[in-house]
Amino acid sequence: MRVLFATAELRPLVSAGGLGEAAAGLTAALRESGVEVVTAVPDYQRWTLDGEEPLELAVPDWAAPASARVGSHLDTGPIALVDVPGIERSDPYVDGSGEGWADNDLRFGAFSAAVSALSRAVGADVVHLNDWHTALAPAFLADDAPTVLTIHNLGHQGWAGSHWLHRLPRHREAYAWGDSINALGGAIRVVDRLLAVSPHYATEIITPEGGMGLDEALASRGAALRGILNGIDTRVWDPRTDAHAPRFDSDDLEGKAVARQALLDHVGWTDTGDPLIVMVTRLVEQKGVDLAFEAARFLEGMRARLIVLGSGEARLAAWGRWLAESQPERVWFHEGYDAPVSHLLFAGGDVLLMPSRFEPCGLAQMQAMAYGTIPVVTPVGGLVDTVADADRDAAGTGFVATTTDESGVVDALHRALRAVRHHGRRRALQRRGMSRDWSWRGPAKQVVEVYGELAKGSPR
Repeated sequence: MRVLFATAELRPLVSAGGLGEAAAGLTAALRESGVEVVTAVPDYQRWTLDGEEPLELAVPDWAAPASARVGSHLDTGPIALVDVPGIERSDPYVDGSGEGWADNDLRFGAFSAAVSALSRAVGADVVHLNDWHTALAPAFLADDAPTVLTIHNLGHQGWAGSHWLHRLPRHREAYAWGDSINALGGAIRVVDRLLAVSPHYATEIITPEGGMGLDEALASRGAALRGILNGIDTRVWDPRTDAHAPRFDSDDLEGKAVARQALLDHVGWTDTGDPLIVMVTRLVEQKGVDLAFEAARFLEGMRARLIVLGSGEARLAAWGRWLAESQPERVWFHEGYDAPVSHLLFAGGDVLLMPSRFEPCGLAQMQAMAYGTIPVVTPVGGLVDTVADADRDAAGTGFVATTTDESGVVDALHRALRAVRHHGRRRALQRRGMSRDWSWRGPAKQVVEVYGELAKGSPR
């Protein structure tokens, strides 16, 4: 089976968030399971490929010229780098001021048209789309191949003006939303299968509270929508083989103390014995960073320290810097994303704090548990599917706040810190989290089953 997997991000070439991580992990696991995957990614930075072959792509005039370079990249495997007008940018989505590029609708609309042409050129049996950046592709496909759409984040939908309708050869009525078009909403109505990135998220998005205006369209698809939990790329996230942190495993948890000391050395702290709460996050409201920063005033009373690595909103970054300046022995903050440092935080931390307001799946909680760092999370999305509260479940792996607010987060932190200070309980929690298979093998198997249904002509 040949699958064209279209995504706006693919780690390590380009990864602004979880989409790039998920795309890399899933495509690698699909190949291991025997699926022939060609990954289509915008050619943002003219990356070099091995065995490169050029392809001219037949697209509408407004999207032309369009082409692809098909070859292989050392870090990604088989790949098609797609070039359309305006796609080459230093950042895929935002300019230097942090504002979205003004022509994002045209850039990703052209990419979607090119993906449709590419699917014919490579003879795809299934076209697997991801998020709004590829969601216009069904309008150009003309039933060449069945389609799957994975929803990684319903918060970004690809709204554009109604002038777009005349550019769409098919499904105009599906993409029309009042006086606008909604790329993601239209695709939800017409693709053959819809995947959400966790089972709980699949139930949230069909409700008015979680559907962000698309709940009715999603609910109408019935069994065509299913939740498949993301995995993590265990080639990258494995404490036994990590190149960026001291190595250890669940049979030698004393080795985690070495990683803790390495983390303390990195941030310039002496070891007071206080637990280390870590966060690797985007600095946005969705991630509940403000809830974490509000809770920082209780750190001294909790006898804990907070280490934060993240980038995003200027307001939250300024708040993080202020906390680090006002509580230098309690808070360490680094603005930006640094992959080696993120590995060190997961390896050396005692507790991961992830107080998201909504979280389609989340990767950090799984990465943390793989490294024996105990998660504190809110009761949303994939966090519910991956973290069992140790005060309510004998097989618990972390702590789940009862409410998504400051009081809920502080209470869950208190409970986690009590567990961390109890040596036997901490070890039991760590070993349970580290023993679970967080890889993409299981999720990939479920995705292959979806492909198989479509190949057999199962109804929408």
